[in-house]
Amino acid sequence: MSTPAKTDDRPALPAGSGEEPPDTGAGRPSDDKHRLTATQGLAALSLDAMASVAYGPEAIVLVLAAAGAHGLGFTLPVTLAIAALLAVLVASYRQVIAAFPDGGGSYAVARRHLGRRTGLVTAASLVLDYVLNVAVSVTAGVAALTSAVPSLYDDRLWICLGVLALVTAVNLRGIVESAKAFLVPTAVFVGSILVMIVVGLFRDAPAGTEAAAGHASALSGNATTVGALLLLKAFAAGCSALTGVEAVANAVPSFRAPAPRRAQRTEVALGALLGVMLVGLSVLIGRFHLQPVEGVTVLAQLADASLGHNAAFYVVQFATVVLLALAANTSFGGLPVLMGLLARDNYLPHVFGLKAERQVHRHGVLALAAVSALLLVLSGGDVNTLVPLFAIGVFVGFTICQAGMVRHWLRERSSGWRGRALLNGFGAVLTGVSAVVVTATKFTEGAWLIVLALPLLVAAFEAVHRAYGRIGERLGLGRVPEAPHRCRSVVVVPVSSLSRLTSKALTSAVSLGDEVLAVTVTQPDAEGRRAAESLRRDWELWNPGVPLVELPAPTRALGRPIVEYVRALGDRHPDDRVTVLIPEVEPARLWQRMLQNQRGAVVAHAVRRDTDAVICRLRFRVDARG
Repeated sequence: MSTPAKTDDRPALPAGSGEEPPDTGAGRPSDDKHRLTATQGLAALSLDAMASVAYGPEAIVLVLAAAGAHGLGFTLPVTLAIAALLAVLVASYRQVIAAFPDGGGSYAVARRHLGRRTGLVTAASLVLDYVLNVAVSVTAGVAALTSAVPSLYDDRLWICLGVLALVTAVNLRGIVESAKAFLVPTAVFVGSILVMIVVGLFRDAPAGTEAAAGHASALSGNATTVGALLLLKAFAAGCSALTGVEAVANAVPSFRAPAPRRAQRTEVALGALLGVMLVGLSVLIGRFHLQPVEGVTVLAQLADASLGHNAAFYVVQFATVVLLALAANTSFGGLPVLMGLLARDNYLPHVFGLKAERQVHRHGVLALAAVSALLLVLSGGDVNTLVPLFAIGVFVGFTICQAGMVRHWLRERSSGWRGRALLNGFGAVLTGVSAVVVTATKFTEGAWLIVLALPLLVAAFEAVHRAYGRIGERLGLGRVPEAPHRCRSVVVVPVSSLSRLTSKALTSAVSLGDEVLAVTVTQPDAEGRRAAESLRRDWELWNPGVPLVELPAPTRALGRPIVEYVRALGDRHPDDRVTVLIPEVEPARLWQRMLQNQRGAVVAHAVRRDTDAVICRLRFRVDARG
């Protein structure tokens, strides 16, 4: 049998999977309104990265505090190193967007240039990072809220679940709707941080220290020396601010045409804003000689020092609370697209590749919400339980993506490829070292779960892929099938009494098949025998031209006698096509459907499970007056 030529390296999908081809944003014009502009993309896909300025600089300060006040003097150099890495990542992901306009980011790069298994490791790390981002963002936002309103502390889990439900509902309306909803909070947060930085740069002394008053200093009493290991740990901790940089490259198909160009502009804008905010905040930390204190964030201290303890201070705090809580939206924009690509490649169920009317991967959104809700419940809504697990996955993805892009330049050898390959290689070394340091330092605090979950998730992808491979082999995908031919058709109709439903079922059956057989299951007790005799008499009087076959049931099982009869038909005539037509009443009212005896569902389940017969369920609709 000949094999048709393939146009790409994607595995073929079983027919009827409902899968759609990848969309680069140049699709139907009517769909463009459900796609993102560059500004909307910044609001929908950058919340995670933007919100990280609330905890990225603080993570650096807390590590350097082990070396006392002298150690805090290295905050700016460490931040500049992170900003340099950010520039490398932005430049790299701009190239990823151009080379992989179907989305997928690190997964797409790794799959093409580093092999299938490496691509799956990348995909698993991104899945874990996206899920953890939702849980961490929601819990961090709620933690900031309960810090301001302590009376809500005991209800923090329910508040977390409420915020998650809100973000999920908005994303089910479409990614453009989520961008519109979150555009104002993003603008307020970014604007307030930039104003705070500019005002702070013109101050010679803090405008206020009220936020930190009365709180114990977090500086180490036994200060250590500032060595390479401490600086490396501070760098790795501060790199948590880089999470979310990859989201734009993962969701390129969500942008309006030309999608790659809009996505590249969004990536650059994200990198520029994030870099300015990180460096600006670090400059203010050094300018005001801030020290970490218990119970007050570094960002709150900076707002107090720059703007004073007034309404502007509370605007910054409120904007931070809102943006942290909504930063989960980045995952809802990126992960469903990634899951759609995995489904296309047969590593996840194909249902994750389906899109709703508003270009929403609805099943991916719901799956992300369900897993995140489980994490919130297991952690009790406590952000400190989840933070040690955060950022490891994204560092793994960063490293593999950078290494894949080095391979890309070595193969392509376009103009300036040596400089680009060197840039990506340097970035791979930095993010790889960061991944190792973060994993080692946080291993006992929960990072071991990520180390365990990564291979388990890859194994799950492989299991799904093997299952689709077996299905494809049975279906003969990639091979020209034999020509269709007509077979003799036998239709089996289960009946229990005479009614209009019985008449309509037999009318449909004689229209479908060459031979029609009505079957009824007779129960062994006296009541069952009387019912069988009554049906036999009525059938002979009606004389529909269809024989009635009685199937005795040794027990009161309904499905088994029909299954055995269908099997016997198949054994006697293996070339016949057997169809079981099951007539059912469908009432107009939903509550009336609970009154049905569900005999049809029982028979359908038994026949589907134990035979190869075709199942046809005939619905007899009863109107509201029936």
